[in-house]
Amino acid sequence: MATSQKSILRRILKQLKGYGFWIALTVILAIITVAGNLIVPIFFGRTVNLIVGKNAVDFDKMAQYFVIIGAIIGITIISQWLMGVVNNKITYNVVKDIREEAFANLQRLPLKFIDSRSYGDVVSRNIADVDQFADGLLMGFTQLFTGVLTIIGTLVLMLIINWIIALVVFVLTPLSLFVAKFIATHTYSMFKKSSEIRGEQTAFIEEMVGNLKVVQAFAHEDENEQKFDEINERLTSASLKSVFYSSLTNPCTRFVNALVYAAVALSGALMLITMADGGAQILAGAFDVGLLTTLLAYANQYTKPFNEISGVVTELQNAIACAGRIYELIDEPPQKPDSPDAVRLEDIRGEVKFDNVCFSYAEDRKLIENLNVAAKAGQRVAIVGPTGCGKTTLINLLMRFYEPDSGKITVDGNDILNVTRKSLRENYGMVLQDVWLKSGTIKENIALGKPDASDDEIIAAAKAARAHNFIMQTPDGYDTVINEEGGNLSQGQKQLLSITRIMLCLPPMLILDEATSSIDTRTEIEIQKAFSRLMQGRTSFIVAHRLSTVKEADLILVMNDGKIVEQGVHSELLKLGGFYSKLYNSQFAI
Repeated sequence: MATSQKSILRRILKQLKGYGFWIALTVILAIITVAGNLIVPIFFGRTVNLIVGKNAVDFDKMAQYFVIIGAIIGITIISQWLMGVVNNKITYNVVKDIREEAFANLQRLPLKFIDSRSYGDVVSRNIADVDQFADGLLMGFTQLFTGVLTIIGTLVLMLIINWIIALVVFVLTPLSLFVAKFIATHTYSMFKKSSEIRGEQTAFIEEMVGNLKVVQAFAHEDENEQKFDEINERLTSASLKSVFYSSLTNPCTRFVNALVYAAVALSGALMLITMADGGAQILAGAFDVGLLTTLLAYANQYTKPFNEISGVVTELQNAIACAGRIYELIDEPPQKPDSPDAVRLEDIRGEVKFDNVCFSYAEDRKLIENLNVAAKAGQRVAIVGPTGCGKTTLINLLMRFYEPDSGKITVDGNDILNVTRKSLRENYGMVLQDVWLKSGTIKENIALGKPDASDDEIIAAAKAARAHNFIMQTPDGYDTVINEEGGNLSQGQKQLLSITRIMLCLPPMLILDEATSSIDTRTEIEIQKAFSRLMQGRTSFIVAHRLSTVKEADLILVMNDGKIVEQGVHSELLKLGGFYSKLYNSQFAI
């Protein structure tokens, strides 16, 4: 995992390898741009020499120089514009690649990664951090190449024109380098801290906005404001510190620029004054006002890139800090891939077994130990027990969202670790208590598991799930567009849509995790009838808190503290007078 600045920078350079042609083109355009900027002062110097003498102004020659200067400036402007276009292409294609890489890895990450992190922080890495990285990379391409070339070009030309003045400029150069190094060393850690706090703030806002009803129901607005203010205060403090050092760039480099300019002007003026004595000419050759004008222009051009490069360095520090967070997400180990000899589950009966299965989310806290369950093909298996006993964990293991620490789970005798995840999950129909709907039409949401389903199939499934009537009451029926939150649909209606998905696919095995918890009693009775027809001949695992809904189950597994403490049918378990009996009777106690 990339952590140091050097390793992150190497990673960025590796990312740029695929754009070698465009980088070469931007270097060529940078050379043309810099060359144009360096040639113009030479002609300005020559133009100055044409008006130094009294009554000896050569207007014709001046006109020629102005035409040449205009042409060079025109070429430079076009070259600079093209360079900007190319740099944008490189930057935003690299950003596109990184976003795609990060999102693709996010799809392959194990569920425990998402469960252990805030959604807002993951979103912040994919959006805010990538945007910050793009800004820094674009500035680097736009100003770094031209800045370095300008420094080298002006220094070489100053040496050719007058090596003494060039030497004065060169001696003062370390001041600019010191300023750049000072700023760079103090900004990276601060920008990194700002990125982390910004991710925390995004996570908090996402959490609060997504649960605003609960916040307002418990009158928790003031506490949330205090929490937000505390995070915002830390972000402000970190941002101010990073901006403080980065803001030193402009005044410090301008001060150095002024020193260089003054040194060139002073040394050049002294050289012109002493020219009459011949000493300066012996040391540095011919020198005149025009050349001094050119050198003063070069002094400005030489020191200006140090100012820009210092700003680029500051932005790059921020970009590298953000890139580090993005690469952390990209480098996060994906879920263990299917074994090379993994088989596809096809034409299964639905016989499921847990053989001495052990599992825990944390090594120091055991949850499920030595679990043994045998569900025959076509059986309806209910899983009941108090909150936190391991019911949902059992479902996660069935779907291979998590893998057992030891023991094995088989489907028709096939160890699920030796079959492909895709084929395993295709054979399960899953309805959860928390419904997820994607942005799109109602029809698209129903057809999520069977995209090629016909309209007649979708309507038939909706009728079977008792969802057809309310769908037809929406503005555009099955073509009504809803957002990921379900738009104006009630929680019960959203759950009906998720049940319709399963009705459409008709997989050989079902998982119903509190599937009717948000539906009114009358609708629930109708849905239970639909489920009864759906579950005929299909192995079904039903997680339920309301024990009245599992009376007809072929097998009831009673869980407590990660163990199966009782199992059997409803009447048998009541007669035992054990844990199940107490749970059942407690729901009807007055």
